[in-house]
Amino acid sequence: MGRIFRSLDDVEFNRFFKEFQFTAYRLESLQKYDVSYEKKEFDLFLNGQQRGEFPGIAGWIDGTVRPAHASGRILHRVHVVEEPLSDYVRFECSWAYTHTVAAGEDVRIIPVNPGEWPEGLPNYDYWLFDSSHLITMHYKDDGEFEAAEIVDDAEKIVQANLWRDLAVNKSIPFKEFSERYDVLFQPE
Repeated sequence: MGRIFRSLDDVEFNRFFKEFQFTAYRLESLQKYDVSYEKKEFDLFLNGQQRGEFPGIAGWIDGTVRPAHASGRILHRVHVVEEPLSDYVRFECSWAYTHTVAAGEDVRIIPVNPGEWPEGLPNYDYWLFDSSHLITMHYKDDGEFEAAEIVDDAEKIVQANLWRDLAVNKSIPFKEFSERYDVLFQPE
């Protein structure tokens, strides 16, 4: 295995998002991510507030999504989500995905029943840059980020490409998902 990053703000980790040439792909598997920069906004969402300023997502859109889209690079992700959707996933859909998709990110969803998982896909998160740079993402049970690790093993990189293709094939575009499930994006 390769280098380990303990912070999402690590300069070396974030360089992958600036320097990829063609594609950056993310598989998301969790139903809740405990990210400090989202806490205030998540609490507002849970209290029924309308979307306000969200610096974390605005920074992602302005610093990564728009520049990638403007230069013709593809930034995409597939999120496996359990139904009924968790509060966090509803928050992510309405306060994040709606806006990142509008800015050019290709977000796709694989809805599953609780306890089920799409056959053939791993149940963990990873980033794959230009089909050749694999970074696995590690989280604690409560969704708190623990570490990201560069994987240098060629066999595992090829496998991650196959998983990406399978996940994209099994998924539906976020816009289609949001039209079908819009009522679920409100806090319960």
